[in-house]
Formats: sequence, structure tokens, C-alpha cells
Amino acid sequence: MNRVVADFSCDATGDKKIRLKDLRGQNVVIYFYPKDSTPGCTQEGLDFKDLHAKFRRRNTVILGVSRDSLASHEKFKAKLGFPFDLLSDPDEKLCKSFDVIHEKSLYGKKFMGVVRSTFLIDSAGKLRAEWRKVKVKGHADEVLAAVESL
Repeated sequence: MNRVVADFSCDATGDKKIRLKDLRGQNVVIYFYPKDSTPGCTQEGLDFKDLHAKFRRRNTVILGVSRDSLASHEKFKAKLGFPFDLLSDPDEKLCKSFDVIHEKSLYGKKFMGVVRSTFLIDSAGKLRAEWRKVKVKGHADEVLAAVESL
């Protein structure tokens, strides 16, 4: 770990364009999730929302990413009151740069999808921790503990 994460630029909620290099000086938690408004993704977002003030006190920005459209993200964010931005990655560029698109199967059908994953980037832009194949329960707490240990 400790490699510098390549700069990226992605459209985000609130009519923003988020660039990683613009967030230097702050820690960044970027979590990839499969789909807006599904049970696991909703719970994961709510867990990060519940801890948002603690992340902020530790100079940490939270960003959620999926392949959903900005319109879908805006509805999802407004409905659940997320205090952080959601990034839209319909062309999977960001997902592929973090290697989170993998074969999945549902009811015996195989497809390529986003594997729930989280990455912690420190204030210097270095990758400090990653979680792959995330189980939602307790995950946001685990990420917060990693931020606190930086």
C-alpha cells in the first residue's frame, strides 16, 4: 500500500466535478457500491451518513461511487439526506481504475458488476487501506477506525 492514487475527475451530485487532486490536504474515503436505492447500498450510505460528523472532524471527505446516472444519484442522495457527494461513473472509468468491476452471479446468471469496495486515501494522495467484497454491517465503523489510525 502507500502508492499515490492517480488523479481522476468525475461528475458528482450538486452539479459538481470532483477531482482527486483538488482534495489534497484531506483524507478521502471513496466507496464503490452496485446500485442506488437497493437495500445494501442504502444501508451502507446511511452508515456513512451516521458517522459523517466524525469523519469530518478527522479531515476526511466521503465519496460514494456507482455506475448510476447523476439523476438517479440526486434522488438517492435527497431521499436519504446524504451529507456527502455521489459520483456517477457510467463509463466505468473510475471503477476500472480501482479494479472493482468483476464477474458476479445472481440467480445463476453471470454478469459484470461493481463489487462493493472502499478505499482510504490519505491527505498526501496515498492509498492507505482498501476493503474489497465489503459486508455492510460494521463496515463504516471499520473505515472510521482506519482514518483515526492515520
